[in-house]
Amino acid sequence: MHIFLAGGSGVIGRRLIPELLADGHDITATTRRRENLGPLRDLGARPVVVDVFDGAHLADVVAGAAPDLVLHELTDLGDFDTQANARLRREGTANLVAAARSAHVDRMIVQSIAWAYAAGGAPAVEDDPLQAGSPIEFMEDLVRSMPHATILRYGMLYGPGTWYAPGARLAAEVMAGRVPATPAITSFVHLDDVVAATVQALTWPDGAYNIVDDAPAPATEWLPAYASGIGAPVPPQADLPDGVPRGRGAPNAKARAAGWRPAHPTWRGGFPRA
Repeated sequence: MHIFLAGGSGVIGRRLIPELLADGHDITATTRRRENLGPLRDLGARPVVVDVFDGAHLADVVAGAAPDLVLHELTDLGDFDTQANARLRREGTANLVAAARSAHVDRMIVQSIAWAYAAGGAPAVEDDPLQAGSPIEFMEDLVRSMPHATILRYGMLYGPGTWYAPGARLAAEVMAGRVPATPAITSFVHLDDVVAATVQALTWPDGAYNIVDDAPAPATEWLPAYASGIGAPVPPQADLPDGVPRGRGAPNAKARAAGWRPAHPTWRGGFPRA
């Protein structure tokens, strides 16, 4: 299969390319920066520089690649800029879907998130509504307009190259004691398990899947363990501000039924250890 990997130079994209090639797929991988062309080529992909906000150029690139599938792994979080990421999910996804449809590509797989569900008391399953009007809801609706769509709702990503890696941004904040342990619930997933699930999803039926580990937990539980593993001080305790949702966590039964088995079923065994 020829796959158009939008976001090939990201932390997930770089890990996906060797696994997809090992499964016999051909990869065209995008990047915004020319300096990433060589590394992507070294991984075995056919690299191309494109700005997803340039709809006309993007349409030409997708048409020239003539892929069987578009794999949407685009994010813009390098500077903790949530507004930039929201714009990418809205405008960038709209351009990518338009380019795919113009090139007669009938299937897209998209990276989504498992913490965008509407507030509720029970763990969030795939058929539950998302936060109304959110960039995630908008992005997923765009992708669902394709003839075939697979939506992978990744949990909070940890592992090499992520914010949670020792020395990375979240780790630095925890080392400085600036991240409080609150009752907010997080569903985690290791980078290796995200890559495995994404490769396997090429053969899954259309629909949404929570790609998370088996152990959603409040920060009062996971943050002290994480801090200990990176040699940070015990995090301060704090309540959530009024009106801030606690979160719900998300089960992974649907992805498991499709055949996915996380190598790191819980963050307890996957977090760094001192």
